[in-house]
This record gives sequence, C-alpha cells and structure tokens, in this order.
Amino acid sequence: MPAYKRILLKLSGEALMGDDAFGINRATIVRMVEEIAEVTRLGVEVAVVIGGGNIFRGVAGGSVGMDRATADYMGMLATVMNALALGDTMDKAGLTPRVMSAIGIERVVEPYVRPKALQYLEEGKVVIFAAGTGNPFFTTDTAAALRGAEIGAEIVLKATKVDGVYSADPKKDPAATRYTNITFDEAIGKNLEVMDATAFALCRDQKLPIKIFSIFKHGALKRVVQGEDEGTLVHV
Repeated sequence: MPAYKRILLKLSGEALMGDDAFGINRATIVRMVEEIAEVTRLGVEVAVVIGGGNIFRGVAGGSVGMDRATADYMGMLATVMNALALGDTMDKAGLTPRVMSAIGIERVVEPYVRPKALQYLEEGKVVIFAAGTGNPFFTTDTAAALRGAEIGAEIVLKATKVDGVYSADPKKDPAATRYTNITFDEAIGKNLEVMDATAFALCRDQKLPIKIFSIFKHGALKRVVQGEDEGTLVHV
C-alpha cells in the first residue's frame, strides 16, 4: 500500500543528462519514466516539476552579463523542452501525460490552470508542470513547492544525485551519516542545503514535507512512495 495518495516529484534538468555533458540522455529518461510508471500502477497520483539545467547549461556561457530576467525566461523555455521530452517518453510507456506551462505557448503545450490540473490527476493522468512559476527570479524548486501546495500534494519528492541529506559531504568525510528524518528548523540551524531558501520556507509554512532521495538508485521512488526508509524526510 502506498503511503501517499498524491505526490509532487521535482526532477532537475541535470538528472536527464545521465553521463552526458548536456542535453537529454535517452536511456536515462526512459528509466526515469519506468520508475514513475511503477508508482502510478500503485494508484498514486503523480505531478512532476522539471528543471532546465541540462539545456540551459549549454547556453549558460552566453548568458554571462545578460539581464537576469531574460536569462531566467530562457531557463523557463528549457524546462518546456524537457517537459515535452518527458511527456513523449511517458506516452510511449503507456502513461497519459499532460504538460502544462506557466507561460502561455498554447500551440505547443496547454496553459497551467489549477482546476484542470486537479481534474487530470483525479483521472490518473501524470501532470508535468513546465516553465517554473512563470516568473523570473524564482527557481524550479520554488515552482515545486508552489505547485505541490496548490494541488494538495501530501509530499514534495526532490530527486537528486545523492540518496538523502548527510551530516557532511559523504565524498569527503567517510564518517558522514544520512539523516533519516529532520525538522525544517534543524535543517535551517545546521545550514543544510536541502532546497533554495524560498522553496524551503514555502514548504515549511504550508507544512508540506520534503523527501530528498536519489533518482539514480533503482526502485528508490517506489520505496519512498511506500513509506520505506529511503532518503531523508524533512518535516515540521
């Protein structure tokens, strides 16, 4: 039995690169979609917020000295490209995805409308939120916190390269230990970089727990959804 009925999964754009320098690694995106499909088969309603670092990294050098808002809009468009790729891969895997964008590009994807997103989730479709919050100066972490709160998700799952939050960098300190769970206040006090400050504050204020886990660990997403000891839970 799943521990959660509705989840918001935050995927970084970098996670789609696999071992590539930038772009989308086909095998990686297919494997991620398989993990998501496994969770939907448990009856869990899944919404996804996707980042754009894998595409934007390729043009980031050209954005040096660029107006911050302009650079952020470029990043938002990169997330739309990732969302389309993710949706297409889901479609081929037998899922029914719906890509919703926070910025209006109706000929490509439909606009984000909250009641419509809720309807799709109730119908068992996977909703992919693209273009972040639709505003510059906000990260896709903040978009994940915002959309998670809006759709009534029970938890935000932040998929990363590490399998949780550690007391120190496990690559540098062999004595580093993984926190099974930690409060928002403890995470702030220990200066643990769980999410960016705006996203973190929003989750704390909305009493929306965050689970940090590794998307590269096979079966980790399913174990998280089933409430098993995987990753680190940040809670009130």
